[in-house]
Amino acid sequence: MKQFLQGIKDGSAIGIGYFSVSFTFGLAAVSSGLCWWEALLISMMNLTSAGQFAGITVMASAGTYVEMAVSQFVINLRYALMGISLSQKVDCRFKAGKKSILGFAITDEIFAVAMSRDGEVSSIYFGGLAVLPYLGWTIGTLTGAICGNILPKSISDALGIAIYGMFIAIVVPAMKEDSRILKMAALAVLFSCCMHYMPLLRHVSEGFSIIICAVAASAVGAAFFPIEEA
Repeated sequence: MKQFLQGIKDGSAIGIGYFSVSFTFGLAAVSSGLCWWEALLISMMNLTSAGQFAGITVMASAGTYVEMAVSQFVINLRYALMGISLSQKVDCRFKAGKKSILGFAITDEIFAVAMSRDGEVSSIYFGGLAVLPYLGWTIGTLTGAICGNILPKSISDALGIAIYGMFIAIVVPAMKEDSRILKMAALAVLFSCCMHYMPLLRHVSEGFSIIICAVAASAVGAAFFPIEEA
């Protein structure tokens, strides 16, 4: 019980942060044409943040299942790597069934907190760590979706801009610390503009445009700015 309570304590700040982000997701989902319960169901079955926002973009543009599958694979591939890394830190009682739950609950922030913990990570601690982030994400989505149906459209649209602020808050600090990230972000923007304005590319669907820009910018970054081995 002590480990569980410690996990809840460590995850409390994450849960608060997730509420505000998922509130925006609820607004965005409803404004994209989803019902409140559909937005809630998505968040109950996913903890993917950027993946969910990309998913409703594909839905809103009537994208294909292939676009959805590929975009989610590209965006969420990092969670597989996180899961492999974290699985090496768990204790011997963390069996396969519990690891499947671990895989579902991994996010960037939960992974960072779990990996920074001294010693092995127990299933009890990890369960406590994931509780508040999960509740914050689902309750925030529900609140945002309901507000999206109640608030005037002008206010809902204004609040929807918050998602761009969230992405800026994520990218800008990293760009300030590393000029390579700034270059790759600028390149991704350039690719996106090309996809939107060039006659031969502007007919590519929005879902595939996201995939192409992300993969192309990442490939250029990997080729010209490889991570130096220690």
